[in-house]
Amino acid sequence: MQSKAIFTAVSLTVLTLATGQAFAKTLKFQATLAGSSEVPATTSTATGSVDATYDTKTSTLSWTGTYSGLTGPEVAAHFHGPAAVGKNAGVMVPIDAATSPFKGSAVLKKAQVSALEHGMLYVNIHTATNKAGEIRGQVTAVK
Repeated sequence: MQSKAIFTAVSLTVLTLATGQAFAKTLKFQATLAGSSEVPATTSTATGSVDATYDTKTSTLSWTGTYSGLTGPEVAAHFHGPAAVGKNAGVMVPIDAATSPFKGSAVLKKAQVSALEHGMLYVNIHTATNKAGEIRGQVTAVK
């Protein structure tokens, strides 16, 4: 009888672990960066883009991005949020974007995941000329 209980417990543990892994997903996101998306808008003709994935099992956001045409060197870059389009918010995740292309990753906290999943994050690239941000893009889910 004891071996049956152990077998049942082990079976349930294996099933629970397997089920949890089966529900892990990789979600895709993107952002198109432009001066017109800044708040307030800039007159910059620079452009950029960010492609990102979020691993629901590890809570890891990974990204790659590019930009061109900035008024000067990038001095800072971040994911900001939570904020809807047209609103500003504080820094949530720093980005090392000293050169283009750039890439990175970060383990997100619960509030950051919620902002990401609800379209409330944006990418902002700052320059000396545009300290508040030269180009910006809202992070949206790729269907």
